[in-house]
Amino acid sequence: MERYIIKFLRYLEIERNASTHTLVNYKNDLRVFKDFLGELPIESVDYLTLRKFLAHLKATQYAKTSIARKLACLRSFFKFLCREGHLKANPIKDLSTPKLDKKLPIFLDEDQVTKLLQSPDKDLAGLRDRAILETLYSTGIRVSELVGLNVSDVDFIGGVTKVKGKGKKERLSPIGDRALRSIGEYLKSRKTADKSSSKAVFLNKNNRRLTDRSIRRIVEKYIHKTSIKNKVSPHTLRHSFATHLLNRGADLRSVQELLGHMNLVTTQIYTHVTTDRLKTVYEKAHPRA
Repeated sequence: MERYIIKFLRYLEIERNASTHTLVNYKNDLRVFKDFLGELPIESVDYLTLRKFLAHLKATQYAKTSIARKLACLRSFFKFLCREGHLKANPIKDLSTPKLDKKLPIFLDEDQVTKLLQSPDKDLAGLRDRAILETLYSTGIRVSELVGLNVSDVDFIGGVTKVKGKGKKERLSPIGDRALRSIGEYLKSRKTADKSSSKAVFLNKNNRRLTDRSIRRIVEKYIHKTSIKNKVSPHTLRHSFATHLLNRGADLRSVQELLGHMNLVTTQIYTHVTTDRLKTVYEKAHPRA
């Protein structure tokens, strides 16, 4: 099975232009499946084998989202093997994915966001951290997209950033004046203090590009500082970005484009509305409100 995994991952990387994140996840998912099969050859895998694998994942207490991703990986894997002629029939085609629990995304209200954005200090690290927080909220980009942001990607005149999204696809994302001003102040201070010529926008103390984990630690630091009790992560700012846009009248299709979602269904998790907006709509629309 190992040679099939290598072929499949190479196909994803070269022909499908899959992101490094996707390749790592799929590689790990296929390793889990390989360990479950043991000595059983891939040609002998049938519907019953896959049902047993699904039961194994549940017994191992994987989260439903993790199970769904592993099954999605196997669907792509077996489809690839059939298309390449390594298998005659697709054993997973009749296996249904367990339904996921529908959870509303956690988001901050506008006052909480303002408090968070104003919490960093005025030193170099604080200017960088504020620029990070402002950019995450202003653009709604993912942490991986923020990490990959280069100085040349930021158009200070046009008010847009070039974002490298999932599948290595690029898109232009609008960015607000406050975020641009924060980035500009940070870059100016960084140049004066460190004489750094790095092409990356956000650097650590060693003048190296920040990692995903570093960004998460930075956000957690200011969440603790501002005593916001919600389970907040960098992704919460993305949720807040989308929620606030919709609450202020943006249409779902535009928000989909801004978030870089391929499918509108993915964006529909943000169609929840706050109580305040419901009251406003009710008072405007109901004849006896």
